[in-house]
Amino acid sequence: MTGTKDFTTEELMIAAISRELRDDELGFVGLGTAARAFTLAVGIPIAAARLAQIKHAPGFSIYWGNLLTPSLEKIPDALLQDAYTRWPAAASPADVGYKIDMVTRGRFDVSFESAPQVDRFGNLNITEIGGEGEPKKRLVGCLAQTEHLAFIKRPIIVTDLKKRSFVEKVDFITSLGYLDGGDSRARLGLPGPGPYMVVTDKALFDFHPETKHMRLKSVHPGITLNEVLENMSFEPIVEGTPKTTEAPTEEDVRLIREVIDPEGTLFSPRAA
Repeated sequence: MTGTKDFTTEELMIAAISRELRDDELGFVGLGTAARAFTLAVGIPIAAARLAQIKHAPGFSIYWGNLLTPSLEKIPDALLQDAYTRWPAAASPADVGYKIDMVTRGRFDVSFESAPQVDRFGNLNITEIGGEGEPKKRLVGCLAQTEHLAFIKRPIIVTDLKKRSFVEKVDFITSLGYLDGGDSRARLGLPGPGPYMVVTDKALFDFHPETKHMRLKSVHPGITLNEVLENMSFEPIVEGTPKTTEAPTEEDVRLIREVIDPEGTLFSPRAA
């Protein structure tokens, strides 16, 4: 089915991520605080996982919170603590160490990461704003994101494109991307290959295979290249005329709205 103009930015992001998920893979979904942060860190990844299951990757599964392979056929009406105790899943380990052990053993193929700051080499900061000296603002802290980017095979960064978020250099490296570019990450001997791609509300990015600089992959429908560059504090690699991000199909949109999240539990749609 062909693409449709009747979709939200979130639905486009969901469809873009779902196309990257493969059958029989395991994805790590982190935590989100509330509002937009929850949509980016939790809502969009879970919806993308379910869309992939329905369309091309029935064996794809996630680990979220303390739920290993929760059934995504019916999302709870409210993702409160009670939902964790009632949501059917393959397992619900109480010890968070079990999950971290899985991360360090390379059991996860994909993870979904969000952060207030990301730099040109995919380094993430969820620790503090302010650089050297006394921080201006304390953030949520590292959680397990440090381990995610160190060990997981294909970390996908999901965040909004803003000048204050896409910075030349993060104030604090919570999670190591490609450090200073080139082979600087490889020299550290980390087992994971580094960030796979960046999904934003205006464009998709990946990383140049040699320099490891962030590289523009495509611009979303209705967004210009100038709009993308104006919302970044560094200039990404742009090779030729940017492609347009593939729009979600009519079937994608129907599945998201009517089957995957009919109650709007995962995200609040925003007009594209």
